[in-house]
Amino acid sequence: MILNVPPIVWLIVFVAFCAVIAIQLFYYLFFFARLAIYKKPTKSNSVQYPVSVIVCARDEANNLAHNLPGVLVQDYKTTHEIVVVNDNSTDDSKYLIDEFKKSFKNLNHIELSQEAKMISGKKFPLSIGIKSAKHEIVLLTDADCMPATENWMFTMQDAYNETTEIVLGYGAYKKKKGLLNKLIRFETFHTALQYFSYALAGIPYMGVGRNLSYKRDVFLKNKGFSAINMIPSGDDDLFINKVANKNNTAIVLDAEAHTLSEPKNSWSEWMNQKYRHYTTAKFYKPLHKFLLGLYSFSLFWMYPLLIVSSIFYCWWLALAVFAVRLIIQAIVYYKTMKKLNEADLWPWFLLLDLWMPFYYLFTIPAIWKSPKRTWS
Repeated sequence: MILNVPPIVWLIVFVAFCAVIAIQLFYYLFFFARLAIYKKPTKSNSVQYPVSVIVCARDEANNLAHNLPGVLVQDYKTTHEIVVVNDNSTDDSKYLIDEFKKSFKNLNHIELSQEAKMISGKKFPLSIGIKSAKHEIVLLTDADCMPATENWMFTMQDAYNETTEIVLGYGAYKKKKGLLNKLIRFETFHTALQYFSYALAGIPYMGVGRNLSYKRDVFLKNKGFSAINMIPSGDDDLFINKVANKNNTAIVLDAEAHTLSEPKNSWSEWMNQKYRHYTTAKFYKPLHKFLLGLYSFSLFWMYPLLIVSSIFYCWWLALAVFAVRLIIQAIVYYKTMKKLNEADLWPWFLLLDLWMPFYYLFTIPAIWKSPKRTWS
């Protein structure tokens, strides 16, 4: 039956393949190349602003014991505070925080003992922490994260200037052996490649709560999370999607400003985590949904169309077209992976890129599902 298919059909398939390659090249050259050639703006002098670090935790005594010291011992000479919001924990979190307070006088502790009504996820404890912050610049991270270095706080706040209100950082995962670790870290890099590049293009659309900073006044002027309180997730990406613009957003790529998290140990745990994250995508602004959707659509169909074009149309022509995208991708990935301290993934990038259509197949259905009302 396949042999009787008119040649025009295979020509149409090849043209479709060229079209998705053209879309991919547009993203790589117009968006992602911005991150590849990005250079940190030079400053004549660095100003250290007062900073309030906000950490929300629920039943995370073990995480706090392991990660909170990295926040408390930051090499930062200017006034700063660490605000830990303990949200209805039933473990030993309260006693652990009290012990830390004996040694660190800039550690402030907020104990929540009642569940917030009609507010999902961690938006309520995070709102309480931000509203109680003493300083204008708030720096957010999670209890299951730790700063990569003692210069995290300084490097993140150093991105602020007279117009900056939001600073997007990179939340990396620890490097471990195994395929799952590479998949998790590549997906994290791939997401960061997009939100950093879009921010540089003047259309910021998200940040990650593991490493995110904004001014307290921005939060209060926009009535905090009031517009998204009923959505379980979104305290990071949906809020940034609402308030960020080309004039008020900066990015920080320095390895000194990364945070590190423990990656999930099983495929099912990771997929559940990604499902939660993807449930917020349908609430993005129309332009952001279009750009993200078009990129994912073109990547999803690129490899099937390459295979069909190679078998039934002209293998060398199809591979030549694909090679153009591959070379540009290799250059962009090499430069951006080095910037984000993920260079060990570069030798694997083609195999990891081949895996992305399957990843979309597993996760995209989450966009149409109703998110679970869980604290995360």
